[in-house]
Amino acid sequence: MMTVALEDAATTLADLAARVEGGETIVVTRDGRPVLDLVPHRRTGGLDLEAGEAFLRAHGIVRGPGFIADDFDDPLPEDFLIRPCPEL
Repeated sequence: MMTVALEDAATTLADLAARVEGGETIVVTRDGRPVLDLVPHRRTGGLDLEAGEAFLRAHGIVRGPGFIADDFDDPLPEDFLIRPCPEL
């Protein structure tokens, strides 16, 4: 891992970028203390929902659509929190 001072990094950025593209990590310092790392860019693939569903099916996990009542988002009565719970 290469270390370079911030002042030197500013003047040699193109050379540093070429080294990072080659897979090297470069630590940039200010007054001898690490400030940042120059690392190769990694493209993220995001979330693969189809692969997740295939995994669940392969392990025998069947997920059906859940149930959401029609009145789910209706406002609650004002006394909802102070009413006693119904007996089960």
